[in-house]
Amino acid sequence: MTIQIKEVNSAGELKKFVHFPNALYADNQYYVPQLESTDRDTLNPKKNRAFEVCEAKYWLAYDEKNNMVGRIAGIINHRYNDFVKSKICRFGFIDFIDSQDVVNALIQTVENYAKEKGMEEIEGPYGFLEFDVAGVLVAGFDKIATPYGKYNYPYYEPLLIAAGLVPTTNYVERFIKVPDKVDERFLRANDLVAERYNLHQGELKKHSDILKYADGIFECMNRAYSVLHGYSILSPGQCEDLKNQFFKFIDVQYCSVILDANEKVVGFGICVPDIAKALQKNRGRLFPFGFIPILKALKHNDTMDSLLVATSEEYRNKGVPAMIVARILPNMIKNGYKYVESTRELEDNVQIQNFWKAYESVVHKRARTYLKKLDYGSSKI
Repeated sequence: MTIQIKEVNSAGELKKFVHFPNALYADNQYYVPQLESTDRDTLNPKKNRAFEVCEAKYWLAYDEKNNMVGRIAGIINHRYNDFVKSKICRFGFIDFIDSQDVVNALIQTVENYAKEKGMEEIEGPYGFLEFDVAGVLVAGFDKIATPYGKYNYPYYEPLLIAAGLVPTTNYVERFIKVPDKVDERFLRANDLVAERYNLHQGELKKHSDILKYADGIFECMNRAYSVLHGYSILSPGQCEDLKNQFFKFIDVQYCSVILDANEKVVGFGICVPDIAKALQKNRGRLFPFGFIPILKALKHNDTMDSLLVATSEEYRNKGVPAMIVARILPNMIKNGYKYVESTRELEDNVQIQNFWKAYESVVHKRARTYLKKLDYGSSKI
C-alpha cells in the first residue's frame, strides 16, 4: 500500500485529525469518544500552555484512494528532556487502520522530525503532559474504556513492534468494589495518623472550596509525581489550564485534601463520577445536546473514577491514604456507588498498587509505551 503523509497546517486539517479516531471506532462498543472540542484546544498552541515548554507537529496518513488511514503527533517536551537529561521526541495521538505500511509511514515521519530536532530517541504514545492519554491498550479489549485511558484495537502493539519499537513502560487499570461499609480500621488509622503527624482535612463544603487548595494540590503533585517515568513538572500556566479542564467536574464529596500544621497540602485524592457511557452517547460532541448525558452521569451513577491520588514524599508510607479514604469512601457508600475504576497507573508504582490491595479489586486492563533509538548512521555531526 502506498501511503501519503500530510502535515496538519490548518484548522480544517486539525478538525480531521481530531475526528479520525472517533470515526475509526464509531461502531465499537468499548471505545469512548474523546471530546473533539477539548482535543482541538489541547493541540492548539494558542489555547494550551503546555506549548510554553513544548513544540509539536501533527500528520495525517492517506492511502492511494485518498482515504484517511492514520494520524500521529510528534511532541518535544523541552522541560521534561532537561529534567531527565535526555533528548526524547514523544509520539502521541496515534491511531491507524490494521496496516503495517501505515504504521511504518507514521513512525518514520516522527523519526524524521525527531532527527531534524537533534533528538536521540522516540517514545510513546504520550501527550504533552501526564494528563494526556498515555500508552497503548494491550489487555482488556472487552472492557469499556475510561475517559482517561483511550481504547484501541488489539493490532496496535504487534504493528508498533514490527515497526522497530521496543516495549518500555507498563500501566494497569484496576476495577475496585466499593465495600458495603467503611472498615473501622481506616477510621482508627485516620485518627492515629492525624494525631501523630499533626495533619488535618482541608475544609471542603462547596465546589469553590477546592479552588483555594488548587495551587497546593499541584505543588504536591509535582513533588510526588516527579519521580515517575514520563511525568513533566507543571508550570503555573499549565496548572491554570488543568483547573479549567478538570476542576469543573469535581464534586467535593469525593475529594480529600490533607494539610499539615502550616496549612500546606501534603496529600490529596480526587475521584469523579464515571462519564464514559455519557461520552459514548454524545459521540465526542458537547453541543447542541451532548452535555446533557454528562450532567446526568455526574448526578446518577454507580461507578467512580479515581482521577488523582498523591502524597508528598516526606509523608510517604505514613498512612496519609487512610485519611483520604476516611473522607471519600463514606460519601461513596452513602450515595450508592458500587465500583471504582482507577485511571492508568504505572505498574511499578508500588505505593499506589499497595494502596489498592486493601480492597477487593482486579487488574482488568493493561497498557504500554514503546521506545526506539534513532539511527543517524554517519550523518550526525
